[in-house]
Parts: sequence; C-alpha cells; structure tokens
Amino acid sequence: MIFIAVRFTVRPEYSDRWLTIVDDFTRATRAEPGNLFFDWSRSVDDPPRFTLLEAFADADAGAVHVASDHFRAGLEAMAAAVATTPEIINIEVPGQGWNQMAELRPAP
Repeated sequence: MIFIAVRFTVRPEYSDRWLTIVDDFTRATRAEPGNLFFDWSRSVDDPPRFTLLEAFADADAGAVHVASDHFRAGLEAMAAAVATTPEIINIEVPGQGWNQMAELRPAP
C-alpha cells in the first residue's frame, strides 16, 4: 500500500473552516476504489496545524487519485488557506491497511 502523511499549516483565519474547505475533496477521495483511508486530525498544541493520513491500495490507485478532477479542485480550494507549503511523507509499505497494536488491549 502507499501510505501518505501530509502536514498542513493553515492561515489562522481559515483554521476553524479548514475541514469545511476540504470536505468535497475528502468525500470524493474516500469514494475512490483504491482509497484505503483518508483521515484528518488537528493539533491540540498548534490549532492551525492539520495532519492528513491517507493510504491507497497501490501506486496505480495513487496515480488515479493525483490525476482526478477532485484532486485538482482540492488543491485549488486549499491554496488560499495554507500558510506554508505542506510537508509530506510518501512511502510504500506492506499490507492493505491498519493492524492491531500488540502492546495495548482494552481493560476487562
């Protein structure tokens, strides 16, 4: 699978609206056949910072994503709201999604 982590620093005036700004992009990406997950989180220490964790089944699925109309529209929607160029980690890893953590289980 292709695993991608992207860190976005958003202009403060857009930070409370960020998830609305990226909503169409998020929904369309999650609907792609090759998408495994596409999840946003917000920093508790730095509220204008958002992290996107996403994965695609393989390089072909990632290429379809990047070539899509909603990808281009998403970049256009985000451009006015970002304060800096996003940082990215993009790596191929074995498997097709999340595994269970071995070190922690719910208490009985």
